[in-house]
Amino acid sequence: MFDRHAGGESAILVHIDFQQDLSQDKNQEDLTEFVELVRSAGLNVLDIVTAKRSAPDPKYFIGSGKIDEILSVKNALDADLVIFNHTLSPAQERNIEKAVKARVINRIGLILDIFAQRAFTFEGKLQVELAQLKHLSTRLVRGWTHLERQKGGIGLRGPGETQLETDRRLLRDRIKYIERRLDKVGKQREQGRRSRKRANIKTVSIVGYTNAGKSTLFNLTTESNVLAEDKLFATLDPTLRRLSLPQGTDIILADTVGFIRHLPHDLVAAFRATLEESVEADVLLHVIDAASERREENMEQVLEVLKQIGADEIPMLQVFNKIDAIEGAEPHIDRDDTGKPVRVWVSALKDLGIDLLKVAIEELAIDEQFVGQLKLPPNKGRLRGYLYELQAIEKEFYAENGDLLLDIQLPKADWIRLSRQLEEDLNCYIINGGSVELEPLLP
Repeated sequence: MFDRHAGGESAILVHIDFQQDLSQDKNQEDLTEFVELVRSAGLNVLDIVTAKRSAPDPKYFIGSGKIDEILSVKNALDADLVIFNHTLSPAQERNIEKAVKARVINRIGLILDIFAQRAFTFEGKLQVELAQLKHLSTRLVRGWTHLERQKGGIGLRGPGETQLETDRRLLRDRIKYIERRLDKVGKQREQGRRSRKRANIKTVSIVGYTNAGKSTLFNLTTESNVLAEDKLFATLDPTLRRLSLPQGTDIILADTVGFIRHLPHDLVAAFRATLEESVEADVLLHVIDAASERREENMEQVLEVLKQIGADEIPMLQVFNKIDAIEGAEPHIDRDDTGKPVRVWVSALKDLGIDLLKVAIEELAIDEQFVGQLKLPPNKGRLRGYLYELQAIEKEFYAENGDLLLDIQLPKADWIRLSRQLEEDLNCYIINGGSVELEPLLP
């Protein structure tokens, strides 16, 4: 890239309040969460520089006066890093580094660094490297000072490739290699999911905002020892464990990486194999920090990421965790008008309400089934094939006019996923049984 200053363990934080962007929520970030991110990365916060602007500055993102302030604070405190709670362009990052004479990291770079620290499995390390390389590829533009390797004259002509082009090619080759390895890992995970479906074992995936208590809840319910710390992104690699419910139902409980406000797209793409544990789950447990002041905003961010990865239609049970921090809160189950559990109030830290949670999970895992009879015209052999792959067909026979009649049973989540995959509302083929409510599949 370009010549950069060395990093270190002490940092100055920079947070800008873009007042006119509140309605669009484009550049707004939370300062408290930012400080938690930095401390989760193991850095020592020396000072926080804040400012208010109506829009980012094209050259420095912040004003030149604030650049001078950061430089003076950096020299006074002997800081190693300057970390911005925002996404900087490559040019802005380079300009600020030259001005303050210290290494500059933006929000995405900080999150990538945390992920790199927390990746322990082979798959996790590959996913982090893929995200880092995709982020790095945008930082190669006009970065080198020795761009040209081509020379004129006999015996001096090079391969006709600039240093920048060479770096881009090497990055592309490495990205393709990692993507192939991750595809192989994804196929192995898919085989595991198919085996569980053949054994009729439901998968329940824990999702939620980072540091909501997902791993603590997972350890308590499955008697596991997954790393659970009061840090953002304490869990990175997914873990699956079998869990026996009160009525004897066995399920697979999956603990996954937490979500965060404005989660970088490169991370979502890189962790596709991991997030598929949520996309392919039969039920989602949305763990929520009930005591957080930003509870509603965090819930919206999780739902946004679920929609982004295509998991927003999967049946969901909200788990309001950390009720021990709420005065007067007691464990209980909230139900809808039909009696189906929609929300459970628990404390994983104090082991409160866990039995109620298991009851609610079992009710959803058993009840969220679609049972009915389909009538398919002869040209719908593809749909029949998919239903066989899902092991959903219990009986089939032909009507007098040649139509195929199928008695099926499968999880509602699989029915919804199949509808989206085929881009067709399959409810029109149901002749016996209730339809499954879906959002319009096409605009």
